Amino acid sequence: MSAFSGRLKKIIRKQKRKPQVEDSIIELNGFPGGPDGFEQVSRFCYSDGRVEITVSNVSLLYCCAFFLGMTEKASANNLLKQTENFLEGMFYWSWNDIIMTLRSCEPFFSYADSYGLIQKLIFALLAKIAQNSDMNFMASSSSSSSSPEMSFGFRFSSTSKASPGSTSPCTKSGKDWWFDELTSLSPKIVEKIIKNLGAYGSQNNSFTLTRFLLHYLKTRPQGSSPSSKSDYSGLADTAVHGVILVGKTKFSCRKLFWVLRLVSGFNLSKDYRSGLERLIGENLDEATVDDLLVSGHNKGVYDVNLVIRLIRVFVNGEEVNSHKMKKLGRLIDKYLREISPDQNLNISKFLAVAESLPDSARDCFDGVYRAIDFYLQSHPTLSFEDRSKLCRCLNYEKLSFEASKELAKNPRIPPNISVQALISQQSKVPQNGILYQTTPNGSHGKNSYGHMVLFNDNGMDSSSSEGTEDMKFNLQKMQWRVVELEKACKEMKGQMSKLVSHNTGISTPFYNGTLPRFC
Repeated sequence: MSAFSGRLKKIIRKQKRKPQVEDSIIELNGFPGGPDGFEQVSRFCYSDGRVEITVSNVSLLYCCAFFLGMTEKASANNLLKQTENFLEGMFYWSWNDIIMTLRSCEPFFSYADSYGLIQKLIFALLAKIAQNSDMNFMASSSSSSSSPEMSFGFRFSSTSKASPGSTSPCTKSGKDWWFDELTSLSPKIVEKIIKNLGAYGSQNNSFTLTRFLLHYLKTRPQGSSPSSKSDYSGLADTAVHGVILVGKTKFSCRKLFWVLRLVSGFNLSKDYRSGLERLIGENLDEATVDDLLVSGHNKGVYDVNLVIRLIRVFVNGEEVNSHKMKKLGRLIDKYLREISPDQNLNISKFLAVAESLPDSARDCFDGVYRAIDFYLQSHPTLSFEDRSKLCRCLNYEKLSFEASKELAKNPRIPPNISVQALISQQSKVPQNGILYQTTPNGSHGKNSYGHMVLFNDNGMDSSSSEGTEDMKFNLQKMQWRVVELEKACKEMKGQMSKLVSHNTGISTPFYNGTLPRFC
């Protein structure tokens, strides 16, 4: 073998100068292709410099020949010369032959790249694409220091111009046949292709390449290990830069969420993620509930922190009008109902979502109440304090009469909250229906416990509408609820008074602790 290998000749010459040692060996660490590569080179040497070179083995033979120094200096018509002669015709190979040869380089990519083989194959690949599709996105490659016309005397040309917006962001046209073909290549090779086009990272200004990268990432396994995910990080950053560049002109809000879900699994850099979230947040009013239901990566079914960040971007935006804000308010109320059953959703997180919007974003807080009720049903073990805390995001004055009535009857709602909601409805009652019984001298009526009670005026005009009669009936039902609450509150006062007296040894006529305001 040393008759063909300059490297082996040098190693053996050094070995001969050393004292003779039994069982001496020669180690060739990191041999391209491992045992298979060494075997193929051995066959070449023992066949007196003859070997059948094909598109499937030329890459391996080329790298092995380069590694062992199998040049013309060591032997005439050596392996390196033979493989170079074979590679010179790559521009006339079929598309499948070029793809096959590129794929064969993946096990020894670092050698193929350092020896310049990857670059040669990529240029041949780009030439094939240029011949069979619209290549206007190649324009930037001519300014690259590694442009093909400088290295191989080959010049790319484009015969037609792309029409803006002619294809959707994530679908392929007939001109984009190569999208699927390149998905079989490793991320290192695809990254090399993008770099050769001068469109890597922040240099990407091609909508076509952006669409290709999104298509390529879509075909990759999402459950990869952290180390393998990092192989796609640069491609994900490049794709997101292209998305941000064209923004809303090419991507709807739903498509932007799709992009976010896609690239989140590939170690997207912090800056590009922030840029993508900012783009989504500025158009958040166009989203749907399904868009917001992004899977959580840690605890929780959904990524609630993401939605909170997006809302903040929207609220702090410069072009936010009242219509858009109220549209988002309705969306967030629906979102709250969807995430309420999540057992890992704590109260603080629920409130962070509900309170992330200004009060003006909601004309009615019925949606917030429904979400609270869903949350209470799904979390039945919450304490009185936690249930009261949860209700702090309610604006009682913006509850409809029906919602207030339902809230007052709801056993899951703390009594003090129920009464506050009822009191807030006073201004909404029609003039011919009053909330308090009024005595002849103008004072408000009291029940047997000395508290004001809800009441309807029996002296109403008999010609009142059916709607007013329903209102009177509902007010009576709420009156009974308040009376029941007052009874319960009085019993609580008595029990707490006894408790304080027992613990301190001092008789106290009234417990002045923390109790609901209506007590």
